Amino acid sequence: MNTLAEENYLKAIYHLSLNDANVSTNQIAAALNTKAASVTDMLKKLADKLLINYAKYQGVSLTPAGEKIAVNIIRRHRLWEYFLVEKLNFKWDEVHDMAEEMEHISSVELIDRLDKFMGYPGHDPHGDPIPDRHGKFKTNHLKCIAELEVDDCGTVSGVRDHSPAFLQYLERLQLTIGRKIFVKEIVNYDRSVVLTVEGTSINISREVADNLLIAI
Repeated sequence: MNTLAEENYLKAIYHLSLNDANVSTNQIAAALNTKAASVTDMLKKLADKLLINYAKYQGVSLTPAGEKIAVNIIRRHRLWEYFLVEKLNFKWDEVHDMAEEMEHISSVELIDRLDKFMGYPGHDPHGDPIPDRHGKFKTNHLKCIAELEVDDCGTVSGVRDHSPAFLQYLERLQLTIGRKIFVKEIVNYDRSVVLTVEGTSINISREVADNLLIAI
């Protein structure tokens, strides 16, 4: 049985490893808002449990056992987010912290029944894929708006920034999951983007364009 703190470390290492195969102690400390010395102590414990590969100054990677645990945590988190939004009518910017607590409920039967009850959703409210009970993710072929060209079109299908402030901003612009967009103009001066969103013209900054994902 793993502690809540150990599960949080495994999940953080998994997310960080998507961009870097060997994750540094400083990266983990920044992600978990803790001190590097505390991270080192936890990494030794996880290595003793054979959940990570760890050698000082050489970075960290998950073992197959550690990755399995991390993916299960992510599955639980995203299923709870979906449940909170779709069944309890919370907004997409309200559910992350609640799901952070609920993801540590480890009952396999409960999570499987929750998945079935909701019709086996493929994505959470933010567009992130939900792994199935075998840990398999559906393939996502998404592009950020910043990668598009004038006259490209698509459907808002995910976000890179999950912060409440960003999600609330998108809500105000009505740039939420499922919205159809058309790239009307890319401004040469600052690379901001003028979109047509279901008939309405909207100007978004380069930062927003980098963090909003589109299915073409």
